[in-house]
Amino acid sequence: MRKQLPLITTSSAAHPGGRSALTCRFRCGNACFHEVPNTSSNDYVGDVIAGALSRRSALRAAAVVTVATATGAAAVAKAPQARAATASADARAQAAASSRTGAARGLRFAPVAPNTADAVTVPDGYGQNVVIRWGDPILRGAPAFDPENQTAAAQAGQFGYNNDFLALLPLPGERHRQLLVANHEYTDEVLMFRDYDPENPTRQQVEVAWAAHGLGAVVVEEDRHTGRLTAVPRHPLNRRLTATSEFRLTGPAAGSDLLKTSADPTGRTVLGTLNNCSGGTTPWGTTLHGEENFNQYFANGSRATDKRYGIGTSGTGRKWERFDRRFDLAQEPNEAHRFGYVVEFDPYDPHSTPRKHTALGRFKHEAATVRLTDDGRPVVYSGDDERFDYFYKFVGSKRMRHGGSRAVREHNLSLLDEGTLYVAKLTGDSPASEIDGSGKLPGDGEFDGSGTWIPLATATAHGAVSHVEGMSAEEVFVFTRLAADKAGATKMDRPEDIQPSPHTGKVYVVLTNNTKRGLSGQAPADEANPRNANKHGHILELTEGRNRPESTVFAWSLFLVAGDPADPATYFAGFPKDRVSPISCPDNVAFDPHGNLWISTDGNRLGSHDGLFGVATRGERRGELKQFLTVPTGAETCGPIVQDRRVLVAVQHPGEVDGATVEAPASTWPDGPGKIVRPAVVAVWRADGRDIGM
Repeated sequence: MRKQLPLITTSSAAHPGGRSALTCRFRCGNACFHEVPNTSSNDYVGDVIAGALSRRSALRAAAVVTVATATGAAAVAKAPQARAATASADARAQAAASSRTGAARGLRFAPVAPNTADAVTVPDGYGQNVVIRWGDPILRGAPAFDPENQTAAAQAGQFGYNNDFLALLPLPGERHRQLLVANHEYTDEVLMFRDYDPENPTRQQVEVAWAAHGLGAVVVEEDRHTGRLTAVPRHPLNRRLTATSEFRLTGPAAGSDLLKTSADPTGRTVLGTLNNCSGGTTPWGTTLHGEENFNQYFANGSRATDKRYGIGTSGTGRKWERFDRRFDLAQEPNEAHRFGYVVEFDPYDPHSTPRKHTALGRFKHEAATVRLTDDGRPVVYSGDDERFDYFYKFVGSKRMRHGGSRAVREHNLSLLDEGTLYVAKLTGDSPASEIDGSGKLPGDGEFDGSGTWIPLATATAHGAVSHVEGMSAEEVFVFTRLAADKAGATKMDRPEDIQPSPHTGKVYVVLTNNTKRGLSGQAPADEANPRNANKHGHILELTEGRNRPESTVFAWSLFLVAGDPADPATYFAGFPKDRVSPISCPDNVAFDPHGNLWISTDGNRLGSHDGLFGVATRGERRGELKQFLTVPTGAETCGPIVQDRRVLVAVQHPGEVDGATVEAPASTWPDGPGKIVRPAVVAVWRADGRDIGM
């Protein structure tokens, strides 16, 4: 008898992708309600010659042996709110026992049931704590958080708003301490300020919002007996970078006329970083941060200033242009060209100026993840989070050096300024007639095919060369979307995070959703994006030629097609679908020490709150997916880090529900009734002190 994990089928009204209207407004400037920026006529993924690389799901399914049954008897959340899905104690015990003895290593926990609790819900036997919240002081002299008396000066010394990407870095010489780096993507003014008037924000409110954007670094200390982490305020490495901090433009477009403004006639210095979503860490000890929906901050654009980035022609929702002319493109038409890059931050040098690397291209970077070639050159993967846009990689030409000298440090900080930027083109190996938009598998039993990395431009120490006809190298690096259009890249369903496996070298590309796929005038379903009106998303698995990251060819297949496992259109790498958790809208991903891929979600369309899931990527349980936690009402799961004994998540925008305000909150997390809702970082660990999922 089928034992399907329970689904929640009721939810509040939401914008496309499962988000609230409040999320659409503050995070991306209502991108779903604007015209799709990509109007190019690029070919969709079509037929390919016989012999394309492929694995057959039937063979994989034949290799599957007895596995643990993941039933609806998942762990009861440690919160008093009623659950939307419950199960008996006996069934819970059976699920917990079988999950620990039969599941993949690292995934031996009883899966959390889908729910709508206003809490972080974790498996039985696990504990949690809030590591740091919006407004907690981290710099010397910063005051305690006072939501009724916020100032820009106070916020600049406090942890910022809407934490997204997280990195935990070693701290040599300080036992039981690590350095936590976080993105602060955007602000929800209506949830930050009492009596906020969106049509008439005050200068003080705007300046607080500027200070709440950006990046943060804070030392954290671990409890030796648990996985609990606590912030160490006033540590010398603690730092905040905001929308008014100084950043340096580097690489082939730095100094270009396209980047010059009245305040910066050199085109090399930028104030601020905006809408930093996800990111990555580098082998040389820095962090990377992708500037995503930067377009929404700029007013009064035109066709000349937009260049396919979705910049509006009137005022913005936040009204920042009223308080700083650089946000008004009628006055500073080039200012928007200085955002949309990957930022590199050196968290070990509190006096360093972060760099915006133009060689990695300008688009809505969801993330930037790095691996090295065999000879030590960096390869950076990044998705452009827009419907029908593309995913990219950069292959550096300079080798990483080892050592701790300043000269070595400076050399490594220049690695992302020289190399070649590529965009992906995918081809399916099934007849187009077998791809009908329903998600039904083609005759060979798998969505798969081959692909090529198309070069767009190459940057060297002596200049840059364009590989795109009709565009200069500077234009390619500043108007990268247009260059990829011309190159014939494959239109994808919102490319988000991209992670190479440290165990196998395979590369995982996350596609969150695209409800416009297949609509009149839009690209139809194809083998790499096989569902029309794709509301649940999917994950691609790439194998680059000879498993070398510098290769310009790859094989691909769909590793996971998200949604209700009972839906025939879903797919879990061939694993039995009655033994997996339901998942919708995958977003950020990370690998654990065992090689499992952990997936955070954004905009769950199955009626449950967003969560964090682990899935086996190899072995006989490949495709086994289990939910590890859920986040509170209105929140998104971000920045997952999975260590041996600890899981970290950034709980972003809790309470971001239509109609919610400071006066009428939709969530009371994390501090309870009567307290303002606050984004925060949460650590989860096993109560018995053992490794996660073992």
